[in-house]
Amino acid sequence: MSSYYDIDDIMMEDEFVSVVFQVAANGVGLLDPGAETNCVEQGSKVELPFWLSHELQLRQAVSVNIPACFNQKTRKEIQADAACVDLRNRCPYFYELGCKIAPLVGDRTIGSFLLYAFTGRYKEVLSKAHSAAIAVAPKFLTLFTKEETHLYEAARSSMAAFKKWRLGGPRFERASILGRKRKPND
Repeated sequence: MSSYYDIDDIMMEDEFVSVVFQVAANGVGLLDPGAETNCVEQGSKVELPFWLSHELQLRQAVSVNIPACFNQKTRKEIQADAACVDLRNRCPYFYELGCKIAPLVGDRTIGSFLLYAFTGRYKEVLSKAHSAAIAVAPKFLTLFTKEETHLYEAARSSMAAFKKWRLGGPRFERASILGRKRKPND
């Protein structure tokens, strides 16, 4: 429940994933806008929000397919140069969706792929946060996922606070209690 009110978690769960219906379903014509009837046949492939596909899979009504942002093409691009891949365009909540979709699709390689992608991009995010000028930031900021953008902003604010401190910001002060002398015990 810790992420119940988190807007990023709500937006991540609204990402569309491809599912295949294992059973026929009546009264769900809105799920497939191209359908002429108000039902979905068994074996139909439909794009659903993650939250709905997760619930339907728990009820064994659908099987979830691996999203396109975790396919072999993306994996090869990240292995070639992780820092240059536009993950935001593929899925703005790449890491969070990957963590939640891995158990649903049964692909054990997604976890190691996410770790590889994050470690490959982590150094680049921090180095740009500490060295890039503010005018340059928007050019590469469009490649970052939401998680990486939060990391970038945290690094920028910590670097700004450090520079302020180094240039004469508030220094550590001696506590007033340390200036008092103890009374001798007789």
